[in-house]
Order: sequence, then C-alpha cells, then structure tokens
Amino acid sequence: MPQATAIFNLFFFNPQGDYRFSWRHPDAPGKEIFTLKFYADLARRAEAVALDNIFIADHVAIWDTVPSGVPHYANPRLEPITLLAALSAVTENIGLMATASTSYTEPYNLARYFASLDHLSGGRASWNVVTSWLPEEAANYGLDTLPEHGRRYERAAEFIAVVRKLWDSWEEEAVLIDKQSGYFADPDRVHPLNHAGEFFKVRGPLNVPRPLQGHPIVVQAGSSESGKALAAAQADIHFVFMSNIEKGLAYREDMNKRLRENGREPEHFKILGGVLPVVVNTPEEKEQRRALIQTLMNDQMALDLLSTYLRMDMGEYDRHAPLPPLPDVQGFDGLRTALQIIKGYDPALTVLELGRLLLQSSDSWLVIGTAQEVADTLSEAFHAGAVDGYNLMFPFLPVDFDNFVDQVAPILKESGVMQQAYRPGTLREKLGLPPVGNQLKRG
Repeated sequence: MPQATAIFNLFFFNPQGDYRFSWRHPDAPGKEIFTLKFYADLARRAEAVALDNIFIADHVAIWDTVPSGVPHYANPRLEPITLLAALSAVTENIGLMATASTSYTEPYNLARYFASLDHLSGGRASWNVVTSWLPEEAANYGLDTLPEHGRRYERAAEFIAVVRKLWDSWEEEAVLIDKQSGYFADPDRVHPLNHAGEFFKVRGPLNVPRPLQGHPIVVQAGSSESGKALAAAQADIHFVFMSNIEKGLAYREDMNKRLRENGREPEHFKILGGVLPVVVNTPEEKEQRRALIQTLMNDQMALDLLSTYLRMDMGEYDRHAPLPPLPDVQGFDGLRTALQIIKGYDPALTVLELGRLLLQSSDSWLVIGTAQEVADTLSEAFHAGAVDGYNLMFPFLPVDFDNFVDQVAPILKESGVMQQAYRPGTLREKLGLPPVGNQLKRG
C-alpha cells in the first residue's frame, strides 16, 4: 500500500541549480553560495512548506581533467555533513540527507559523523551512500587509478555493515551518568565489534551513543546492477532516474523482486524519482525559457561532460556526427548509470546534440508546464505506484524553487499528495520507515 503522502526533497546538485550551467543564469546567486545564510534561507523556506528532506549531492574533487581543461563548471561546494549540522540549528523538522563516499573514508569516521548529526538534529540524519566514480577523486586520495567498479561496491557493502554495527555498539539504555556509582555507562551494554573483514578491521565501540533513530536512514542512488543489488540489500531509500510512469513501474517491479530475495518487505523501501519541475504558465514563458537555456549552454562544456561520462575524448570526433562505438557497460569503470542512459538515447543524435542534452541533467524527468500540469503529473506517478516521492532537482535556484513553493505545493497539499504538516518523531518515523533492532544487543 502506498503511503498517505509522497516524499518531497529539496535536492542540491550544484548550489545554483541542477543544470551544469545554472550558475550562468542572470538571477543565479554568486559568492553567497559559500555562506550559511544562503542555505539557511532555503532550508527555512523548505521547512515552512513541509518538504521532507534537504538532500545534498557531493563530489570530493573538482571536475578539471576533462580534455579541454577548462573549468566551465568546477562544482565547488561546501562539505555536506558540516553544512547540514549547521542547518540543524536553524530548522526543527526537515530531514538532513548528506552524500558521503565509501571509497575515500573509513567506517568509523562516517559512523561517528552521522551519529553526531543525528543527535544534534534530534533524529533527522540520513546518509546517501556513493562509491565515487571520478578519476579526479581517486587522485585526491593517493590513487593513480580509480578502483574497479565491482570492488568499489564490494567495499561499500562491507562498509555499510560495519557502520551499522558501530551504530549498534551502544545499546539504548547504555548511558547512565551515575554520579553515585561512578559509572558513566553500563559496561554490559557497550560492545566492541572486533570486525575483521576483507576491507576493514575495526575494534569499536563507537565513541558516540546509539543514534536517536537507531540507524540514520541509508539512501542509495546507483542504478547499475551492482548499485541495485546494494540498494536491495542495505538501503531504506533508493533514488532513481525515470522519465515516465511505465519506466517507474518496471523499475519498482525489479526492485521488489530483489528485495524479496533479500528477505525484505517492499513496503519498507522507498523509491524516489528524480524530477525537474519547471513552472511556465504561458507558451511565451516556455519559449523565453528555451531561448535562455540555449544562450547559457556552452558547446565545449557539452563535449567535456560527454567525454567525462564516456572516458573518451570527444574532441577527437566530429561533433556533428553520431557517437562512435561505445564501451560495454560491463567492465566499464566509470559511471555505469550514465553510460546506460547514453546508450538509451536515439543513435541518430550527434555528439554535440547529446552533450547538450546531458548538460540538462542527463535523463532526469523534466516536468514543465503550468502549476496545475506539474502537480497533476507528479500526482499521477505517485498514485500509480511508480514512485514514493521525488527528489526535486530544480534547474535554477532559487527561481524554480520559489515557483514550485508558491504555485505547485498548494495544489499538491490540497489534493493530499503533499503533507500539510510534519508528523511527530524522528525522520525514520516521519517517513513511515520501520525501527531498526540492535544487532549487537545481548539478551
């Protein structure tokens, strides 16, 4: 059975919007994207309309090794856990989703970061798991080459398992702070892990008590075979790209099968579709927007992005001809989801045409129309069961976000698709996800 209302997240890919060229919009913010006030204002507005989460994407490098070497979109960004910890002090209910890589940190560090964020926020923390795919990221951590795709996901599976055990290393009743007996904690309720696996050796216990949610919510976004397998085994929420209801239903059917094979109930697993909601109330507004986008895009930027995704220098090919032969998905150590998307496009598209499409958030679902049309489209997919909610990937911030809040959200609230107010409890409780038992608890 679907939940009563859909989940709606304010998603940040870049601070100025989800297009790679969003920073060029005439009304895009400038250097204020590195200030707390910029994010706090957006967070307060998102909470005022009762959006469920702030979801921050992340990379741990600047994309600067593309063939041209020109940083058209160098994607500088604040570290997300630090940022969300600050935003927890200026919000009360909205969930706080931070992206963090399993390839370039350690389970103990990450378990501690998210446990701390969960305590500071009153139980609102969520971890978006990524394995990282950019060569620039590997180079920042002393690696000459990117780790092989399958090994990244094998490491991620053990990583998440260790993090969950660390969150469980303190039982809920462990903290005593008993001044008379001299016991800060009950020694029988604080447990070492003594984990020794293929990738990690961790003694434990964590030096932070068990998070308020038990386990902060785990989100996973990869749609390769390895990504879907990891999501079915470990995630609470799965972020997917879809472009219509039929694709969403087929994806859900596949994930339900995988969940049952892992002994999990599909109703305890939320699928969120990425969507770019754009309000244009007249044909003239739509044409003005199309013309603006064409002026903001840059052909070299398009070729650079396509080159990065394919690990091929597209400058060596005729930009006005179709794509050259592409690598197989299996064995490809880049972003397999992006490669799959590119292979799904019309083969008649030229190199430049495809690159310009990718600049506009790849295969994300563009829902453009009047406020009523946008609301109706989102409602239809939710009621059909294709998704449990959406990552709202606004092309231009704050303009598209403001239009959604002012024009679309009231329609969704009136129809019962968007919540009117927050439910009580932790984020896990607010989103209707079941509690997680302590796997290290004795007796």
